Amino acid sequence: MTLPRIGVFDSGVGGLTVLKAMSEQLPAHYLYFGDTARLPYGTKSAETVARYAIGATRFLEAQNIDLLVIACNTATALAFPRIKDAAHVPVVGVVEPGAAMAAELSKSRAAIVIATEATVSSHAYRDALQRHGLTTHEKACPLFVPLVEEGWIEHPVTEQVARIYLAEALAQAPERADVLVLACTHYPLIAPLLRRIVPEHMQIVDSAESTARVVKKIIEKDVICHPERSEGASAAERSRRTPMDAKVSPAEHRTFRFYATDSTDKFKRLATRFLGRQVDHVEHVDLGG
Repeated sequence: MTLPRIGVFDSGVGGLTVLKAMSEQLPAHYLYFGDTARLPYGTKSAETVARYAIGATRFLEAQNIDLLVIACNTATALAFPRIKDAAHVPVVGVVEPGAAMAAELSKSRAAIVIATEATVSSHAYRDALQRHGLTTHEKACPLFVPLVEEGWIEHPVTEQVARIYLAEALAQAPERADVLVLACTHYPLIAPLLRRIVPEHMQIVDSAESTARVVKKIIEKDVICHPERSEGASAAERSRRTPMDAKVSPAEHRTFRFYATDSTDKFKRLATRFLGRQVDHVEHVDLGG
């Protein structure tokens, strides 16, 4: 049976936590595109974010993907409907899976969302959680991303920053809030640190893990249970898949290909940290303006 080809798009390296979570749950060929030359997306208009994301979507579709994961909270929040309309494959974002998981776990129907300034300003998680019947307090935590990218995962400075942010969030949120949603793909790396800080009764929802769970269900339902979809591919399509398929080993059944629009050396260094595995090859891609 042909393994699914899953494209993963992010403005940078944060989406690698989504890739890691998916690869732990699902054998597949993974193609990751990091638009590192044009980050951060949070300072750009919804129109610009949509244009960048659709360009990345077209690039990944040209690599013969079966499903696209928008592993970028900003792109999901600002441009998901437009990306979905432009795509020719199923598309999964990170907002709805995280909201659905929070709704599943919350007994009090109240949550705290921590995210970047751009994601908080979009209110995408607040709106998604509201659709699931949860009241929400959103808290921007802008220092977490640079601290994580610096590698300060268990650093005292990171812990002190986290204590300040969470104390403010807990003071302003409904007292009954029993779920903390990590609404940035960098944040899963500091989840163990956050677990030590938040109250014991509070569940932590990792949007990367939640997204991986949704993708696994889609693949199991639409591809694994219906392998004739892959078997019915044209000879030309099968020939295009051969190079990736040839790399599949019986032991692992997962392959990875990485693309970045800026420095591949920096991407390799950060990707190795985010994935917990060596990343030696990254292809540079220039999509233009």
